[in-house]
Amino acid sequence: MVDFGDVWLAENRINWRRSHRISIEGILAKHVMPVFGNMPTEAVKREHIISFRAQLGDLKDKVGRQLLSNARINKIMSVLRQLLNEASLRYEFSTPFQNIKQLKNKPKDIHPFSLNQVSQILSEVRLDYINYYVVRFFTGMRTGEIDGLKWKYVDLEKRLILVRETIVDGKQELDTKTNTSFREIQMSNKVYDALVSQLAATKHLSEYVFCTLNGSPLLHGNVTRRVWKPLLARLGLEYRRPYQSRHTTATLWLAAGESPEWIAKQLGHANTTMLFTVYSRYVPNLTRQDGSAFESLLEANL
Repeated sequence: MVDFGDVWLAENRINWRRSHRISIEGILAKHVMPVFGNMPTEAVKREHIISFRAQLGDLKDKVGRQLLSNARINKIMSVLRQLLNEASLRYEFSTPFQNIKQLKNKPKDIHPFSLNQVSQILSEVRLDYINYYVVRFFTGMRTGEIDGLKWKYVDLEKRLILVRETIVDGKQELDTKTNTSFREIQMSNKVYDALVSQLAATKHLSEYVFCTLNGSPLLHGNVTRRVWKPLLARLGLEYRRPYQSRHTTATLWLAAGESPEWIAKQLGHANTTMLFTVYSRYVPNLTRQDGSAFESLLEANL
């Protein structure tokens, strides 16, 4: 299978983003090929695949916990599925992946910050990073999107941020995570003021809106270690990944009563499903389960 795997990678290179290609290559090298590499593609049977999945689930970390999440196992199995399905079409044998369902994923819990906590963070953060976190908290941009943001994609006249490129693992990607991630974000007054301030600070240094003193783009690992973690510790706030700023934006917009369709578009979601399945429990007034919306309607009209 290893030879066909090389062919498959070469043929699909043009279709994949660099970061996605690196992920696929890593899965093949670390998980798939050590087990299936010496087998002819047509020799791989359903029982081999099911046994392989069970082995992935049995992997443990140093303290005996399951090493790979169900989501990660599904990702690995998806790569194997794509590889074998293509081989089955090309070499005319039945794919062994029939009726092998994905593992159930445990829903990810999110921990958005409250507006009061956001205020604390912005009042205590280093002055050279205040504009960065204002934009993070009030646009919902992903880490790669804000770190890869260039001045040519900031339209102060129309008050729009154009999400066109990202940075992944320190490398510029000339596209976005998904098609819907390619979007325009409307600037609130606070975001507009932060970007006007940032214009004076970095426009002469770099094409990047947020950059180091030598004009290079920020490295998110360094920012997390040197700015984010110490800041939360100093404020006595439970540590949360910087990505929680995106979840915070969503919950604040929902709490403010913004249209779910507008929010989904600003965040780069294909539809509003995630808003209602992931975020609604953080916004008590969103669903009005206490009946107050109906009560207000009656009082206003009867």
